[in-house]
Amino acid sequence: MGFLLEIIRLGLRNLGLHKLRSILTSLGIILGVAAVIIVVSIGEGNKQATLREIQALGATNIIIRSQKPPQSSSASTSNTLIVRYGIERVDLRRFEEYLHDAKIVVPLKGVGSEVRRRNERSLSQVFGTRPSLATAANLRVRSGGRYLLPEDLSTAAPVAVIGSEIADKFFRLEDPVGKDLRVDNQVFTVIGVLEPIGLAGGAGSALVGRDLNKDVHIPLTTAERQFGDVQIRRQSGAFNNEEVQIGEVYLQARNTDEVIDLAARATRILEIDHPDLRDVQVIVPWELLQNAKRTMLVWNIMLVSIAAISLLVGGIGIMNIMLASVVERTREIGIRRAMGATRNHIVAQFLVETGSISTFGGILGIGVGIGVSMGLGSFIPWVLSLPVFRGMVEGKFNLQPEITAWSIVISFFVAAGVGLVFGIYPAIVASRKDPIEALRHD
Repeated sequence: MGFLLEIIRLGLRNLGLHKLRSILTSLGIILGVAAVIIVVSIGEGNKQATLREIQALGATNIIIRSQKPPQSSSASTSNTLIVRYGIERVDLRRFEEYLHDAKIVVPLKGVGSEVRRRNERSLSQVFGTRPSLATAANLRVRSGGRYLLPEDLSTAAPVAVIGSEIADKFFRLEDPVGKDLRVDNQVFTVIGVLEPIGLAGGAGSALVGRDLNKDVHIPLTTAERQFGDVQIRRQSGAFNNEEVQIGEVYLQARNTDEVIDLAARATRILEIDHPDLRDVQVIVPWELLQNAKRTMLVWNIMLVSIAAISLLVGGIGIMNIMLASVVERTREIGIRRAMGATRNHIVAQFLVETGSISTFGGILGIGVGIGVSMGLGSFIPWVLSLPVFRGMVEGKFNLQPEITAWSIVISFFVAAGVGLVFGIYPAIVASRKDPIEALRHD
């Protein structure tokens, strides 16, 4: 035991005699470990952000949305033609009649072309719906307000619940609750403001097709009575006349095990009047969630593999330096062999040195990787805010790296292993030196 400690002491002392060379030798390991941690933290951060946004749509939800079929785009520019497409009331009745195991079936009907208050205007994202949407879409209302109630539907009340961005745009310095808001020429009283929904500009927003924070919700009966089914929208200098009875339908399964089957049956119901599903789209967040997890796993494996090349390069660097050290220390090896050191002792000494270099590099690499990962979240947005880079990225850039324990543990042990593996050959070369020839070496 004492002899082993002496070997370790000698190995560390030799590294201390050449501090700069030891640091430069371990640089490849440092950068390799740091690269693995940084790459994994960025990938994991993006993965978790994407999964959170998809989950925000509801893991047990199925979103069926009306979409304008391609062939109607040219015809719709006519001022006299009304283009009819999307989900119809008969589809909604079939959902309610035949999908008995659906926990919630709630429609959304898009109405109006413009939302305004005083001199402020915004393109319409007004939807007539039912109170059950709050449960299906996990909507929360700020304190002091409320969401739609069954009484609002039965009386076709002119009330509205607005998204957080609509509240910030039209009611900057005042409480929106109790104030009026116009949708086209119709006046609505604001009864509540939705809490911000974290889908703006993200994967969830792309799936839904809009920023949910700009939504305005009114009772479905009010939407049908005051706006009807035909909407006149201005686009590229022309007026488009479109008839869409139902814009979206939220179906909620009782649990995630029933989601795929419920989506398949809903699709078959839609195919009765929409054979090619050209004017409707079925979005299944749970299915997308599973696909996203698989995709992110593949990306993580690929990125880690690329970063691991740095560890390989670092190991080759260690081997090259140690081979040069063998030549440089040939006389020392001869003296130690002449004083009774065995080949195993020489091998042990060189492995101690390579193991120390790789372990030291791994520890420094962990520190660098964690530090860089923690700073990227604020550093990259700051860089993109500079005049030179401003405008390169549309919307708000949000990077939230998440450091994982497994990336730290694996990269460290791989680094230590790389040092030992690439140190074996120089150690064996050193141990095979003939003592007499080694003593003669100048």
